[in-house]
Amino acid sequence: MRVVDGGVIPRWMPSLFRRSNVFVVSAWWSTSMAIRVFFVALMFWLVFAGYYRGVLSYNRPPARQTLSILPSLKVDRSSPQQVHISLVGSDKMRISWITEDFGTPSTVQYGTSSGMNTWVANGTTNSYKYLVYESGEIHEVIIGPLKPDTSYYYRCGLNNVDREFTFKTPPAQFPIKFAVVGDLGQTEWTQSTLDHISGSKYDVLLLPGDLSYADMYQPRWDSFGQLVEPLASQRPWMVSQGNHEVEKIPIIHPRSFTSYNTRWRMPYEESGSDSNLYYSFEVAGVHVLMLGSYTDFEAGTSQYNWLQADLAKVDRKKTPWLVALVHAPWYNSNTAHQGEYQSYGMRAAMEGLLYDARVDVVFAGHVHAYERFTRVHKGQANNCGPVHITIGDGGNREGLANKYIDPHPKISVFREASFGHGELQVMNESYALWSWHRNDDDEPITADSVWLRSLTNDPACKKV
Repeated sequence: MRVVDGGVIPRWMPSLFRRSNVFVVSAWWSTSMAIRVFFVALMFWLVFAGYYRGVLSYNRPPARQTLSILPSLKVDRSSPQQVHISLVGSDKMRISWITEDFGTPSTVQYGTSSGMNTWVANGTTNSYKYLVYESGEIHEVIIGPLKPDTSYYYRCGLNNVDREFTFKTPPAQFPIKFAVVGDLGQTEWTQSTLDHISGSKYDVLLLPGDLSYADMYQPRWDSFGQLVEPLASQRPWMVSQGNHEVEKIPIIHPRSFTSYNTRWRMPYEESGSDSNLYYSFEVAGVHVLMLGSYTDFEAGTSQYNWLQADLAKVDRKKTPWLVALVHAPWYNSNTAHQGEYQSYGMRAAMEGLLYDARVDVVFAGHVHAYERFTRVHKGQANNCGPVHITIGDGGNREGLANKYIDPHPKISVFREASFGHGELQVMNESYALWSWHRNDDDEPITADSVWLRSLTNDPACKKV
C-alpha cells in the first residue's frame, strides 16, 4: 500500500407473478403472445440501442446467468415488497416499498426494540405507467429524527404483522465505511457481490448508476427490488442514474428516467437541486456529490449552476472529505466506452469545479471493469487533483470489459476486468483506506488497496 495525493404484478398481466427474480407465467399467457412481445421488444432495442451511447459498442464475454428464484408463498398482495431506505438530511431516513394492492396505508411504525412501535409516521404514494406496464403502489415515508449509530426496527403499513425490518443509522463522526458498487444488475455475479458487501459491515452504500438493467422491460425493476431488499432495507443506499436508467423511447415514451425517478427517490430537494438526477448529502464528515451524466451538465445548465452553489456551501472543517460520483468515467484506459460525450464533455465542463474545490475522490461506473488512477487533473498527474476510480463491475448481465489500451497510461495505477466491489473506510479527517474486493471463485479477494490523504489536510493543496 502507498499514500497518494427491477416485479409488482402488472394489471395487464394478472397471472404474471414475481417474487425475487422469477416470473411464473400461467397457461393463459400463450406461446404466440410471448413470441410477439419478444420480437416487439427486440425491435425496440435494435432501433433505439444507439440512444444508449455505446452499450453495444464492444464485445463482452458472457456473464453468469440471470438469477431465478422460486416465488415466496409468505408475501401477499398487501405486504411490503422491494423495501429500501435512503438518507434524508442529517437525522432522517426515507423508507420506500411497493405493494401490489392499491389503497394500503403509507405508514411506518418504528422503534429501537423489536416489536415495539414507539413512533408512527405517514407518507405518500405514487405509481407510473410504461407502455402497457403499470407499477404497483409505491410508498414513501420519511421517519425521524433518528439517533446516529443506532439500530431501529420498523414495519411498513398498518396491518403488516409478518414482516419486521431493521436498519442501523450511520455514525455521526469518523470512522465511517462506504460500500461502492456500480453497474449491479441481477445475475449470479450480482448475488456474489451482494453477499460480499453484506459481510463488509458497511454504513452507507454508494451506487454510481446502472441498477436493474431493466432496459425498458419493467418487471426487471421489480425483480431487482426484491433482490437487493435484504441489504437495501438494512443500510441506506444512495444511488445515481446511468444510461440503463434512461429508458426513453422516442415518440412512444418520450420521457426519460420514468422508472428510476419514481422508484428510487433521493434527497435532491434537501440539497437545493431541482432534479432527482443530481444531488448531494453529508454524513459523518463526508460531503458526497451525486452527479448526473445523462442530463445537461454544460456551463449555464441547471446542474452546473447547482454544483457551483453546492460546492460554495461546503464547509471543509465540518466535512473534510469531499467525494463525487458520476456514471460515465472521465478517465478510462479500457477500450470500452471511449469517445462518449458523457465522459469527455462532462469532464471538460466540470473538472475545473471539482479541482478548485479539492474533491478527494471521483467514483464512476459504466465500464464493466475496475480501474484506479493516481491523482489527476487535465490528463496529467497532479497531487491536488482527485483520485479517479472506475467501479462498474458489480455483476451486470453484459459481462466484463476485458480489453485495455496499450501502452498502459502512466496515470493509471491499477486496472483489472473482474467483478467485485469497493470499500472506502474514512478513518479520520486526514486519512481513508480504499480497497477493491475481487469476486474470485466466490471468495472476496482484496486485490487493490491504497491509503488516501484528504486534500484539505495537505498544506500543498490549500486553496488560495
